[in-house]
Order: sequence, then C-alpha cells, then structure tokens
Amino acid sequence: MIEFPPAKLNLGLQIIARRTDGYHDLQTVFYQFPLNDVLEIIKDDSLEFGQCSLISSGLPIPGGENLCEKAYKLLHEFHPIPGVRIYLHKIIPLGAGLGGGSSDAAYTLKLLNTMFDLKLSNDELKAFALVLGSDCPSFIDDKPQYGEGRGEVLSPANIDLSGKYLLLVHPGIHVSSKDAYSNIIPKVSRSCKHVVESEIKSWRSDLVNDFEAYVIPNYPELIHIKEKLYDMGADYAAMSGSGSSFFGIFSSPISHMDWPSHYFVWQSIL
Repeated sequence: MIEFPPAKLNLGLQIIARRTDGYHDLQTVFYQFPLNDVLEIIKDDSLEFGQCSLISSGLPIPGGENLCEKAYKLLHEFHPIPGVRIYLHKIIPLGAGLGGGSSDAAYTLKLLNTMFDLKLSNDELKAFALVLGSDCPSFIDDKPQYGEGRGEVLSPANIDLSGKYLLLVHPGIHVSSKDAYSNIIPKVSRSCKHVVESEIKSWRSDLVNDFEAYVIPNYPELIHIKEKLYDMGADYAAMSGSGSSFFGIFSSPISHMDWPSHYFVWQSIL
C-alpha cells in the first residue's frame, strides 16, 4: 500500500507556558499542504512478526532508527502484526519546521491500521502518534486543526485557503529546536485560532510565530527571506515551526522568483 505523507505549516505559533514535564504549552494552527513524501509498506513473509526493514531514497535521512520503524514497533507492542518492508522516498526537507518526519510516522500508523484491519479509531491512532512526537497526532486527520497543550489537543480550525498560492522557501539552515524553545519567553496573547478565521489581510499584524523573535536575530539571512516574500506581494509571510522554512501566501500567481541556487524553493496552488 502506498500513501503520500504531507508537510504542514504552522499558521501562528504561540508559546504559552513552560511545563513541569519539560514540554511547553502552545497554540498553533496546523495546515497541511501538498508537498509530500512517498511511503509504501509491503507485508514481507520472510520477516518474523515484529520485524521491519526500511529502505529510503530521495533526501538523505539521519542514521539510527527512523520514526517509521518506531511507529511499526510501537503498534506491534499492542497489536502483533506481520513483518513488513517500508519504502520511504523523502521529498520534504528535514529539520525545516515542516513536520516531515512526524507525518511519515503518523502515516505509517494509518497504513498499518488499514493493511492489517486493526480497526483502530482516529483517537486511538492519535494516542499512539503522541508517543512518537508532539505534532504527530495532527497528521492523523487530513484537515486544518487548532493545536493546544503540546500540540496534541486538537480541534477543527475553520480555515479555507483554496485558490491561494503558496511559496515555500527553505535556505538549508539548521535551527536547533531545543535552543529555540529554551530561548522563548512564554506569554499569553490573542488566540491564533480566532486570527486565522478572520480575513487574511489581518494576519500580517495579528498572526505571530513566537520563534521568529529568537531565530531571526540569530540567523540574519532569514529576515531577508520574510521581507522578500512581502515585497513579492504576499498577503502573509511567516516562519513555520522553529524554522528555518518560510512561506508566503499569495492571492495571485507568483510570476518572478530569484532565490539562491542552494535554497529549496517550492510553490503550489492550495
């Protein structure tokens, strides 16, 4: 079986409080968009129950156990399933604030649930996904969602960007999520859920990613990306996650692009 795990944008990301368990309470809107990895899982009778193998292509992935393998083993602990071979073709940039690894893990759970007729509900799948990562549960449902808590407390977000144009720019700069979180000063502000449900024209002044206050001054190249997106006519531009990807949302097609050749630049109609 084949699936196409999507990337996500954070439309606003507010850090509300530090928690005693080491995590942070946050508010964000998860918005999936059609930049996809390719994930295929095949039952392999040469492998024993509880065994899986991973073959990857496309963008190189770090060594060690991949989140797809962890997802298989986690599910097998509670629902013994046959051995499988996992093929993962990576297209979504890694460490870019786009949730590619989390999406792959969530879609591994979804595929295995379907393949072996486990009859797990979406809520049950989300519980497994949370073990793998705070934003993994947001990929179980294929719709915009408002995230609270660590990002796992999810509710529908009434937002429709159909017909808008998306431009994604990733400069290949690695931003440490640990450093970004440790340098954020939590604060309570207007809920991003209510902002994204208003006219997009208001987003520029009201929809904030708190990580930008730390990341941009420490990686000066990034400020020029956001400025350029607005100069190109974006209705809204921001960083996704803790970076270093930036995106612009446009009302009309993007006709001219001039970015450094080593940047990952991608555009689509939503």
